[in-house]
Amino acid sequence: MLVLLAFIIVFHITSAALLFVATIDNAWWVGEEFFADVWRVCVNNTNCTEIDADFQDYATMQAVQATMILSTILCCIAFLIFVLQLFCLKQGERFVLTSIIQLMSCLCVMIAASIYTDRREDLHRKNPGLYTLTLDGSYGYSFILAWVAFAFTFISGLMYLILRKRK
Repeated sequence: MLVLLAFIIVFHITSAALLFVATIDNAWWVGEEFFADVWRVCVNNTNCTEIDADFQDYATMQAVQATMILSTILCCIAFLIFVLQLFCLKQGERFVLTSIIQLMSCLCVMIAASIYTDRREDLHRKNPGLYTLTLDGSYGYSFILAWVAFAFTFISGLMYLILRKRK
């Protein structure tokens, strides 16, 4: 049982780490001489432009930013609630609250990655000043980590739903 508990804790911490990296790092769309994420666009590693209110479809990028941040926060809260429930739940009860919060985190990261997947081309086309060199890029590792974090948070949420507290 101790091994299972250690695995669940490591799995949850890995999910949170993936969410932090995917949210913070600047590699959602990359190419030879540029990289872009939901916060800024950098060309030649020195010329970085923040994505702000002048950005066309700024609301779309804000939705991606907000849902990624919310997903990370919910994942951290779920971990804290799991630790509290380890000490407060009676034997045989399920970690339902932790599961619900973790699945909400999963939903948020899925929404963020889905919005970016669907709207990326339009965002680049509507902002030619920022994305002139970025047409020939590809999805970067932060974008891929967001989808991996989706899978990890989903599996983690299901594990908490199935798991019962034992001695």
